[in-house]
Amino acid sequence: MGSKERILRLKDETRTKILDAALNIVQTEGWQSLSMRKIADQIEYTAPIIYEYFSNKDGILLELTRRGYLILAKDIREARDKHESAADKMEAMWVAYWNFAFAHKEFYQLMYGVDMVCCTVKKSMSEAEHVSNMLGDVIESLFKKKPVSENDICMKYYTYWSIIHGLISINLVRPNGRTTDELNQQILKDAIKGITLSINS
Repeated sequence: MGSKERILRLKDETRTKILDAALNIVQTEGWQSLSMRKIADQIEYTAPIIYEYFSNKDGILLELTRRGYLILAKDIREARDKHESAADKMEAMWVAYWNFAFAHKEFYQLMYGVDMVCCTVKKSMSEAEHVSNMLGDVIESLFKKKPVSENDICMKYYTYWSIIHGLISINLVRPNGRTTDELNQQILKDAIKGITLSINS
């Protein structure tokens, strides 16, 4: 490996170390505790070195948001590909979305602004668009009996999302923890099935 490649590899490793340290701080202390100085202290660098990789904390939040969407996209793609019918795909994808929210709570809070300010540039992030496009494609395939427009797909997407995101948010911010998993799963699946049935009613 040449010196140029070694320098690039070390830069990538340092960048990853910074992001991992930021996520570790958030997982142990919460988003409100994240600061450039704390990140520097955790990886035993000086704060100015952190600024060589990220101009401010928003840059770190952006990269963590991107990382979250990559994990979410993988989860819902794998869930979709295990099923044949559009209705089964839809349910599996939203259940995977639900599971992601609790398996990666800190990412979800950042990506969707639960109990904090979300990353404001995510709308133009290709990783975020990929997630919504995968869900949108399956929603489109649910329309069997009538012509479908982009507005129809968009409306159903936000119908699914608002109900599921609302249920997730209630459970994430509930002071005494989540409602029982069994009850949540029943509510979640009833909501998904109800919206899916409404598409061709």
